[in-house]
Amino acid sequence: MKRNKRKEIAAADAATADVSLRAHAVRQSKKKEKKPQDGAMNIYEYEEKYVKRENVKGATIVLRLLVALIGVFFACCFFFVSKSIWEMNEYAGYAAAGVSVVLFICVYIVPVVKILKSDYFITNVNYKTAAAAKRKNKRLRMQIAQKIVDVCANVAGVGWYDSLSVERLEQGVKKRDDAVIKEQLTALYEGSVKRSARDIIFKCSMKSAMYSALSQDSKIDTMLVAAVNLQMIKDIVFLYGFRPSDSKLVKIFGAVVRNALVAYGLGGLKIGNGIARTVGDAAKGIPFLGSVISVLVDSSVQGLANGTLSAIIGYQTIKYLSREYKLQNILDGVEVGETEEELAETCAEIETELRKNKPKKGAIPV
Repeated sequence: MKRNKRKEIAAADAATADVSLRAHAVRQSKKKEKKPQDGAMNIYEYEEKYVKRENVKGATIVLRLLVALIGVFFACCFFFVSKSIWEMNEYAGYAAAGVSVVLFICVYIVPVVKILKSDYFITNVNYKTAAAAKRKNKRLRMQIAQKIVDVCANVAGVGWYDSLSVERLEQGVKKRDDAVIKEQLTALYEGSVKRSARDIIFKCSMKSAMYSALSQDSKIDTMLVAAVNLQMIKDIVFLYGFRPSDSKLVKIFGAVVRNALVAYGLGGLKIGNGIARTVGDAAKGIPFLGSVISVLVDSSVQGLANGTLSAIIGYQTIKYLSREYKLQNILDGVEVGETEEELAETCAEIETELRKNKPKKGAIPV
């Protein structure tokens, strides 16, 4: 008798496990096969194709550390410059310290705060967070559109944005037509905004190169390069109306730190002296000419290096902004199933399977 009961219990457990496996198989098949009627991508396909697993909290912590490290760079450079001036003249040193505080606020605090306060699109999502991300991204598109319209209306001759697209964008904002806003923002980002961003990169790279060529002090080079890079990132973010996500900003600010270290290292190298020795007997025979060539080569090589590194950061920023805008556009067209509906559907499937495989009455004693 006991043996028969054990067999019945085992059979019931096997039936329950079979029900669970069937329900899981049905859910997985629906994830793969479920497609909207218009052939658009569903959220599971979007996850598989575009989503990369990221430690969001870790990226935020690293970003804060990098921002703090850049601040330490500025503070140290301003301190040593002020100290060297103070050693020459006490009162001039105090004045330099005051000026350093003001410059620290202008070239570090203000750009960093403006960059970090800008909003960003959420594109790394799953089926649970996709619906909320789409709503948030829609609000951000409206904010960006309103900001671009306001800038063009209030700043004379801004020249960053195509006037025809801005006019259409303004109509979309007034009617709160998201389709028009998306269409015109896409046109702007692929056209006039990209050209304006390239102009910003070129001007900032030239500033970085010229400042480095004129300066002969490694600490001042470090400050100038970092300040120009931060200003460039701030201007590009303002131009686009949003910033990259924290994980992408980690890479961008990491590149700023790298550029500052490179600028500091280049300032201590005697590049020109080695090259000057190769210019020929004429330069060797004229010491003054040799020293002039050395200074010119040092400055030009250092300026070229710092200008190129600044341009790389600029184009890296554009790349991340363009990619995240395209991803949020793709996500906006993705079919997102409601979690409550999926739960109810799964419960109904389990109930149906249980009814099919219901054990005989009295098979399992209570």
